[in-house]
Amino acid sequence: MTRLTDQCRTCHSERSEKSRAISRMKTPPVNPTGSATPEALGAFFAQCAAEARTAGRPQLVSISVVVDNLDPLAVLESIFEPGEPHFYAERPAQGFGVAGAEVAVEFTAQGARRFADAKAFIAATLANTIAVGPLAEPFAGPHFFFAAGFADEAAPGAAFPSLRLFVPRWQVARMGDSTVAVANVLVAADAPLEMLTARIWRAHAKFGAFDYSRAKQKDRPSAPRMAEEIGGSGSYQRAVAQALTEIARGDYQKVVLARALRYTTTEEFHPMGVLNHLRQRYPDCYSFSIANGKGQSFIGASPERLVRVAGGRMHTAALAGSAPRGQSASEDAAFAQGLLHSEKDLREHRLVLDSIAGRLADLGLQLEHATQPRLLGLANVHHLHTPVSASLPAEAHILDLVARLHPTPAVGGAPQEPALAAMRRLETFPRGLYAGPQGWVDHRGGGEFFVGLRSALIDGRTATAYAGAGIVAGSEPEKEFAETELKFKALLEALTQS
Repeated sequence: MTRLTDQCRTCHSERSEKSRAISRMKTPPVNPTGSATPEALGAFFAQCAAEARTAGRPQLVSISVVVDNLDPLAVLESIFEPGEPHFYAERPAQGFGVAGAEVAVEFTAQGARRFADAKAFIAATLANTIAVGPLAEPFAGPHFFFAAGFADEAAPGAAFPSLRLFVPRWQVARMGDSTVAVANVLVAADAPLEMLTARIWRAHAKFGAFDYSRAKQKDRPSAPRMAEEIGGSGSYQRAVAQALTEIARGDYQKVVLARALRYTTTEEFHPMGVLNHLRQRYPDCYSFSIANGKGQSFIGASPERLVRVAGGRMHTAALAGSAPRGQSASEDAAFAQGLLHSEKDLREHRLVLDSIAGRLADLGLQLEHATQPRLLGLANVHHLHTPVSASLPAEAHILDLVARLHPTPAVGGAPQEPALAAMRRLETFPRGLYAGPQGWVDHRGGGEFFVGLRSALIDGRTATAYAGAGIVAGSEPEKEFAETELKFKALLEALTQS
């Protein structure tokens, strides 16, 4: 049964953040689903159409309801359509999952100002948004979901533009013990009110008592019959060797070089089958799927948060330096100890941490972090990991942080410009969404972005998987190749059945 409540369950700082953001939206003191009649909903849409006439432009209408426990991935399985865009992300260890599909409004951008342009679009959209329901609940209200490429410009024929965001027509999210369903619709002055009312009323009934029987279970395909190295055999080792020559002569300190493998199978890949495996296997990671509505999905399990903003604070992390997991407790502990004392990995990690501080310096933030990195142990690899947090000034926006932090030296290099120039020259493929910032911005001015790592672009019977390694003085081509092989092995286990 649907529960409707406006009781705020957030802390004082979150309420302050909410009040600043909601002042940019229209939040009438009505609940069109509260009286549980189509007539009440129709009357509300008539008021929204009148507002659109007054404003001279359509209004984004966002209706949130708190519902009984729903699994966002199970909901997405039930209504998945390959011809519709979707965004899904879940981090079980953090206690959240979110899924949204179909498009209410969307925006694309490219170039060096793509995040600034997205910020302006969000502000303009919120100024013409009417939001109702329990907006203090986690994931309530309109959310803007992002697919952002690594580069400011997308390659010709790319599956995704360099930046695309959309507000979904429907969204289901769970945070802890709270589950919220959101319906978003663009209402123009001459909107077909009866049709809109019927559509939203059906959605309201569906999410109040969701029927999972329509879900079509999808298995992962069998092991691939072919794996093709993009760029050819030996190309990665040659690129690493060239990078080491350039590092030795002082061109830059670090560059992250990636590989791409194209797997071909006899059966089609399906994002739902892969996602069910990913969230069980990697609960500490962001399991994600971003579909372009043309049959292609970018999918993976990323260990790396780029930035999160909530309650007036920002949270990011330095993640660099890695070692394999052992087959026994003793072997695993030895690998972990070696990583914690590896001069090469500690130096690489310090480059990332120093870069975060430098890129955020103009915001005047007082960064808070431990003096020594800690271990982040994933299913197949250890990483050096340093969480970083700070209080944010009221005028700072999460997209300001994204624009400054991306790409971190963990996925690009240092110093940034010469390292990125080397990466473009030495890599044999365009990265697309790989290592780009993926995530969302909410109506409160908060949100969360992760780095699109441990990922693949699936398209029918092919999957192009990506993995990289940081190259610094002391790196060895064969060892860096072996590190990427370890990451590909974990990806292949997720994408296919052995």
